[in-house]
Amino acid sequence: MSLTEDLSKFKPDVRYLNDMEEVVYDQNWLKTAPNLELYYMYRQLKEENGLKYNITIVPPRMLGDEFVKTKGHVHIGNFKEIYIVLQGEAVYLMQKTDNETVEDVYAVKAKKGEAVIIPAFYGHITINAADENLKTGDWTSLGCKSDYSLFEKLRGACYYYIKEGPASAKGFGEAKWIKNENYKNIPPLRFEEPLKSTPENLEFLKN
Repeated sequence: MSLTEDLSKFKPDVRYLNDMEEVVYDQNWLKTAPNLELYYMYRQLKEENGLKYNITIVPPRMLGDEFVKTKGHVHIGNFKEIYIVLQGEAVYLMQKTDNETVEDVYAVKAKKGEAVIIPAFYGHITINAADENLKTGDWTSLGCKSDYSLFEKLRGACYYYIKEGPASAKGFGEAKWIKNENYKNIPPLRFEEPLKSTPENLEFLKN
């Protein structure tokens, strides 16, 4: 199966706004917002050599003042993950925490064809701040499971990505990062570069 094959014959898991209530920045907007479909997860489309391949599609949308994002999770155990941007442009936020205390946080912007590695023990979210569909593929170990509880407890990641200033007709304006004060000792956000292509050998993803 091609990694970019037509997905029409597959049924995705849908992430609704109601599933994201705890992590949305703009709680005033949330009070009157309908239960929107935010993104679509096509799980385990392929299994190969102890790894699984998923595709996620995140249409462009504003969650009030905040750019649409995934809920956020950390892997249980020593598991890495690699994301490949298949369409659009992604922003990945990665954070390493000790409960509420942030030990490290950084962001990576990646466009079509580029890849981003999520280190083990780093919680992460994917953000679509562009005005087109974001489609990403990801590889991780078959044994990898996700824990959403810290993001739910602390109302998202340690930074929110929100619009600032006048928005365009589509609702997208300038962007800024703001701290989520439910966390402690949040370092300044730094930015790293994506990989320009996907590594041929993905053995490093296995635990």
